[in-house]
Amino acid sequence: MKKVSIVLCTISLLAVTAIIACNSDKTPSTNNEGVVEVKGITEAGSKENMVRRGQYLVTIMGCNDCHSPKVMTAHGPEIDSARMLSGHPETIPVPKINAQELQNWVLFSHNLTTFVGPWGVSFAANLTSDATGIGNWTEGQFINAIRHGKYKGLENSRPLLPPMPWAMYKNATDDDLKAIFAYLKSTPPVQNRVPGPIAPDQIAKLN
Repeated sequence: MKKVSIVLCTISLLAVTAIIACNSDKTPSTNNEGVVEVKGITEAGSKENMVRRGQYLVTIMGCNDCHSPKVMTAHGPEIDSARMLSGHPETIPVPKINAQELQNWVLFSHNLTTFVGPWGVSFAANLTSDATGIGNWTEGQFINAIRHGKYKGLENSRPLLPPMPWAMYKNATDDDLKAIFAYLKSTPPVQNRVPGPIAPDQIAKLN
């Protein structure tokens, strides 16, 4: 009887050990960014982690500062959550600009989505998943846009205009840029066709 008990205990111990071994590659850990990572997770779980990391990067890199329209509050401009990352609203006209100030100042609109300087007038782009944003972009296009400062990431397109700090962001790793793109593609689509830039010699026509 004692031998039977020993055999049963041994079998139980081996079973528990096997279960622990099978699940040992699924132990959660937290990386330096505070993002929970789980080894051996499903592809869907891995994608979710990438999107969360992308959201984290977009937040700390200040993308909302320019690319999200604002609403004016008692505390100053705050992000319009209904239009987050949708760029300069196409329905807002450009106010009159004193062309003589272009050589001395860089001006921001109250909405913080329009910018005026020696390069002319530039508008924050729509980064949402809508077709008027980056909905039709490929990951390669996005990485090329940031790495080389090309509009829509196309080789023969115009340069990205100030104040877009792509010269700083180009130093991000491929994994970081892929995570950012994954997050942007997951955002709610906001239909908003941002106007094209205005050259310096065309600014007078706005007045």
